[in-house]
Amino acid sequence: MIKFIAKSAFVTAFLFHATSHSAAIQPNKTIISAEINNAAIKTGADNYEKYLPLLKDKKVGIVTNQTGILSNKTHVVDFLLEKKITVQTIFAPEHGFRGTADAGEHIVDGKDPKTGLPIISLYGDNKKPKPAQLSGIDVMIFDLQDVGARFYTYISSLHYVMEACAENNVPLIVLDRPNPNGSIVDGPLLEKEFTSFVGMHPIPLLHGMTIGEYAQMVNGEKWLKDGAQCKLSVIPCVDYKRTMPYSLLVKPSPNLPNDQSINLYASLCLFEGTNVSMGRGTEKQFQIYGSPYLTKTNFSFTPKPNFGAKDPLYNGKECFGEDLTAYPKLKQLELKWLIKAYQNTSDKTKFFNAFFTKLAGTKKLQQQIENGVSESEIRKTWQKDLEAFKKMRTKYLIYK
Repeated sequence: MIKFIAKSAFVTAFLFHATSHSAAIQPNKTIISAEINNAAIKTGADNYEKYLPLLKDKKVGIVTNQTGILSNKTHVVDFLLEKKITVQTIFAPEHGFRGTADAGEHIVDGKDPKTGLPIISLYGDNKKPKPAQLSGIDVMIFDLQDVGARFYTYISSLHYVMEACAENNVPLIVLDRPNPNGSIVDGPLLEKEFTSFVGMHPIPLLHGMTIGEYAQMVNGEKWLKDGAQCKLSVIPCVDYKRTMPYSLLVKPSPNLPNDQSINLYASLCLFEGTNVSMGRGTEKQFQIYGSPYLTKTNFSFTPKPNFGAKDPLYNGKECFGEDLTAYPKLKQLELKWLIKAYQNTSDKTKFFNAFFTKLAGTKKLQQQIENGVSESEIRKTWQKDLEAFKKMRTKYLIYK
């Protein structure tokens, strides 16, 4: 039986060194920045001495995608099969198992052509594994690369997987990975009435936790249905501190192509709830923003269909805005671009749409921007909730 790993009442981490293994598959194009050295850090997947014994003689289900790789770029599924682990089923989140689907695109069940394993989609109508889909599975593995934002849906998939495992008495092993925005805790907390798949828990927009730490919080705070808790084990990263810069080996999703986009993602994704494009349909997704309805500037772009955006907003129309590709790395959630765009848009009544409230997790932010409240004053309204969250969060932290 896999034991729940506890620190305080619920959480404890164990740290061990592991060695790499032979490569078997080439994932999506790497996005590592030249100035960032990941060599000192081992992810949970590379810490295999700790999880392989837990899988011996077990039938395994795994939730993963193109980000589930070891440091030598071997995919975790290929690695498990090489180690004679019986993988029964692959469960895929938004964007699919190989990470090629557009945001929001319907993903169908299928079969992995490389391994022949069945793939079950956890996006669309089937966000939570059904009892029949877990039938015969002795243990589940979860290995996805998160980027630290509340509305990035991999942590929503984590919630439903944990819930299904709790209800069906299936132990869950989370292979932890660094959060590339791991030192940032910022933004408004989600209010319960605005719960959705892009915001499931009362956390700030940037939560500053790894996905393993986050799983421990979901379990410890009893956020699963009816307060259930799953039998959770977290295989931690080795030699990792959350203040370390970390560059992902592959794109976590089609429209986050590099480190800059991942750092700007939380701030620019709020534009998804407006009539402003954040660069889908260009090669600078989440690094630029603009709209045909903003004041003309020296910078413009014209979205066109491409990988990750088959029908982008303002397809074929010139958009005016800002290029942030060289902007210094953010250390907080930035609202200045959102506020500036609202102030400069030609028809403010058409700026926000209904999705904005789901992304923000509150009605207050839209109201504050519409009422001309400054960014500094808006930030002050978050502080009490942020301090309470940080205090609660300490119970579940694995890394300094």
